This record gives sequence, structure tokens and C-alpha cells, in this order.
Amino acid sequence: MTVEHATFTLERTYDAPPAKVFAAWSTPEAKARWFVGPDEWVSKPLEQDFRVGGEERVSGGQPGGKEFHYLGRFQDIVPDERIVTTYEMHMEDTRISVSVATVEFKPADHGTRLVYTESGAFLDGHDKVQHREQGTAELLDNLGREIGSARS
Repeated sequence: MTVEHATFTLERTYDAPPAKVFAAWSTPEAKARWFVGPDEWVSKPLEQDFRVGGEERVSGGQPGGKEFHYLGRFQDIVPDERIVTTYEMHMEDTRISVSVATVEFKPADHGTRLVYTESGAFLDGHDKVQHREQGTAELLDNLGREIGSARS
């Protein structure tokens, strides 16, 4: 039994105001379009109750492969400025990580500088911080396509 503790931060600048970028996180229909796995994945619909104490969940995986489950709880919400979520990831019935993620939306050059910071406990070698960071970077790139543009 092992635990790898790790923290990473990713930043993106989007050519959209903070309210629009925040809405892409806080509106279930918008988030469902970009908060998805790779093209070959099959996912269940995103469920989201966007309020402090509310939950969101989504599951998916490659056809015929293992299914991954995300379950998050909103811990702090400041409209157009910040979202703090605690979440756990499962591979089938095995918990593979538990994390705290903070998303900050900062005005920048007629757009938004998004700062995503995650601190996680990656459990028993089932998940690695490098995989999570790469997957999160891909999601933030998806977000850029959803809102129209992004600059790293």
C-alpha cells in the first residue's frame, strides 16, 4: 500500500472574459461538452449540482476497457473568480486518487488567465501525478476550444 502526494499548477489564458470562462465550468451543458475523455472514450452524461456542497460526477472509458469514475464536491464558489473542488477518482471499484483542485479566473489582457492547482494523494500505484497533469492539460485545451480560443 503506497501513497504518492503531489501538487501541480497549470495556467491558460483565454480570449474571453472571466464570466464566460466561469460559465463553461458552472453550466452543466457547457461543461459536458469539454470535460470529456479522449475521442475513443465512451462516457456517461455529466451530472452537476453547481453549488457549495453540491456534487458532480461523470464516468467513462475505452470500449471494452476499464471504466473510470469522477466524483467531485464543490467546497467553495466565488462567481467569476474561484471554484474549489474535492474529488475522488475510481477505476472500476478501486479508489485511485483523492484531490483538492482550485480553479482561479483572473482578468488578463481582454481575456482570462485561468490558474488550476491540484494537490492529490495518488493511491497504490493505480494513478500517477504525471497522468493526471497530462489529462488535466488536455481538458483545459478542450475548454479553450469550447469558449473559442486559448493561449498557453
